[in-house]
Amino acid sequence: MTETAGFAIPTPYLVFLGAAHDQLAGKTGVGVAQWRREACVGQMRLPGCRADAGLPDLSLEDAAARGAKTFLIGTTTRGGRIDRDWIPLLLRALELGMDIASGLHDRVADIPEVAEAARRLGRSIHDVRHPRGSFPVGTGEKRSGKRVLTIGTDCSIGKMFTALALHRAMIEAGMKATFRATGQTGILIAGSGIPLDAVVADFISGAVEVLCPANDPDHWDVIEGQASVLHPSYAGVTVGLVMGAQPDAMVLVHDPTRRTMRGLGSRPVPGIAETMEAHLATARVTNPNARIIGISLNTQHMAEKDALAEIARTAERFALPTIDPARTGCAPLIEALRAI
Repeated sequence: MTETAGFAIPTPYLVFLGAAHDQLAGKTGVGVAQWRREACVGQMRLPGCRADAGLPDLSLEDAAARGAKTFLIGTTTRGGRIDRDWIPLLLRALELGMDIASGLHDRVADIPEVAEAARRLGRSIHDVRHPRGSFPVGTGEKRSGKRVLTIGTDCSIGKMFTALALHRAMIEAGMKATFRATGQTGILIAGSGIPLDAVVADFISGAVEVLCPANDPDHWDVIEGQASVLHPSYAGVTVGLVMGAQPDAMVLVHDPTRRTMRGLGSRPVPGIAETMEAHLATARVTNPNARIIGISLNTQHMAEKDALAEIARTAERFALPTIDPARTGCAPLIEALRAI
């Protein structure tokens, strides 16, 4: 058994955007505010910050007075480094009763004075890129409950966005559903999860089995996908995720405007049909009844008219419900899930 099923981060958050030089540099904090606004008391920005999560600007003391439980580092830095100028802020947050959460490559827990203060004050440090505890080897044994997994033709293509949008739509439709985060931003949004790309390869499928345990027969786990089984760089993570998830349903995510795979120069993005075939073959190793129930297109780089036409063409070509969650919502996918 595991020592822990990953992270469990207390809310509400104070979202720290630092001195982010643009909105993209604050994407983690902005994403948390977008999907978990009710879990955020405000944001903290340093002079020169050009990112804005749309939250009230607060000092550490103001945030503590409003009940903040976690100081969430929501900005990215070059190389994922922690700015030494932040250390006094981290120490003050701990003194005010907050935990610290970070998705950066550098570990906050490796800063001696911060780690010592956390121990002394009984606070926790959540370095979400670094998994806690140990995980079992996957077994592939069938578990009760239902699971839907987002898969994709490439990495960084919209799988997390689709999973979050689908989860929200399922809750609004009165379905039992839990979002299961598998990457650092998803974990910070959900407040729990396991960073699969940092788990030793032999234990990835077992970690997913822990993340998505047996549940009520009518309960859905909505699982955040990672990369693609056809991505030469990251397929190892995806294969373990797909097998451990034992998905009853999968939603394929694709960007019609992307021509080459992320990080692989001139290697073309695989087609939708071959991506479906590869993921189905992998999923059916642990769930022979796995199926693809819909397609989610990321059309953010397309004009509205062109995007809607592409959605219609894709739905007709593959005879599957096709959406862009940001433009059309997830209703057709809800109907498909209810039929399972």
